[in-house]
Amino acid sequence: MSDDVLAERVRDLMPQAKEDLTAMVGFQSVYNVEQAPPEECQKMVDWLEETFVEAGFADVAAHETADGSKAVTGHLDGPDDAPTVLLYFHHDVQPPLGADEWDSPVWELTERNGRWYGRGAADCKGNIAVHLTALRALGKDVPVNIKIIGEGSEEQGTGGIEDFVPKNPELLRADTILVVDSGNFAVGKPSLTTTLRGIANVTVTVETLGSAMHSGVFGGAAPDALAALIAMLATLRDADGNTTVNGLDNTQVWDGVQYPGDQFRSDATVLDGVSLVGSGTVSEMIWARPALTVLGIDCPSVAGSSAAVQARARARLNLRVPPGMDAQVAQDALVDHLTAVTPWNARVSIERDAIGSPFVGSTDGVGFDTLVDSMRTAYGTDVLVQGQGGAIPLCNVLQQTYPDAEIMLMGVEEPQCLIHAPNESVDPSEIEHMALVEALFLRDYAKRFRDR
Repeated sequence: MSDDVLAERVRDLMPQAKEDLTAMVGFQSVYNVEQAPPEECQKMVDWLEETFVEAGFADVAAHETADGSKAVTGHLDGPDDAPTVLLYFHHDVQPPLGADEWDSPVWELTERNGRWYGRGAADCKGNIAVHLTALRALGKDVPVNIKIIGEGSEEQGTGGIEDFVPKNPELLRADTILVVDSGNFAVGKPSLTTTLRGIANVTVTVETLGSAMHSGVFGGAAPDALAALIAMLATLRDADGNTTVNGLDNTQVWDGVQYPGDQFRSDATVLDGVSLVGSGTVSEMIWARPALTVLGIDCPSVAGSSAAVQARARARLNLRVPPGMDAQVAQDALVDHLTAVTPWNARVSIERDAIGSPFVGSTDGVGFDTLVDSMRTAYGTDVLVQGQGGAIPLCNVLQQTYPDAEIMLMGVEEPQCLIHAPNESVDPSEIEHMALVEALFLRDYAKRFRDR
């Protein structure tokens, strides 16, 4: 099948892709019983099983994983001597984060200004639409063996799929793995994500008094737990905004695509007049260097606060760990740093939370070369190499379980999608182009694999 015919087939399938995405966005598949009814996740699983069976897959099944979520698997067999490609997606979504913050219904795919809005429209149900559209465009003559793995709790990070993969290695074994949960540098700019930062989170608690005390009577000599915590947190960044955890290098460089500052300001909704932080380039700051973020602080809110010296304060910290840095070493360094800078002999306790290693994907090999060529053909322009600040712990598990497999990340989630935020959306042209990328890859990979 020629490039032009395949592109036409994908284009003709876009109304079906919109129908698929409309159905999927309608399922409130937040894997958290406090956020959404659990039957909504089951409806999503049922839809996936039915739809992939209709697409020709055999042995499509939902497997309960260690955290209770369900992983969807299946296979589509090609020639006996063909290589195997594993297609990844996740079918759970982030909670709405306040329906009143949305300009259209959260759970209803809505077209506006050329984009399709709704929770999960990009992350990651738009990528499921990519898989289905590519497979339908190819029809029954698929020259490779294809397997699917759909994760049910990726957004919660509770580890169900990370436990499932090593226990079922043959079920998912493949020569190349396409993790379709990423995106392009910008709409129309094909990009391969080759690195992911890891995470090393902690929760720090500071205690100084047996009780909150009147600030007029005791303030000035009584050690303020909140002030101590603020002083500790202030040591984690310098005046330029660089992360400054003792013992961690913060001078790494990025050799891939450079993220223009003006574009980043727009993508990150930075307010006029507010400076970007860090002494490196934007790409270095978000992809190559450690980054410390204060996720939350437990202390009295302004409304309802009283004139009191605080006895206790707590903060949850997120440290993003770049490739080349060990996540456990980074977490140890953060714990040691906080302990060392604690003022006034305050009592400090530090709880180690989530930890995940950074990831470096394939940057050469027959799968990588085929995917780059497929992207170049589909988009008609050169392919960019970028990093991603977020972590996908499954990537490391796949790499450890299948050390000989090539692992690449791609998808529809460009910056305008606002994934994890209100008013998430997807550009339908990205679904079309990425579906063509995947179809071209699946068409060409087998021949190149045999000829390598």
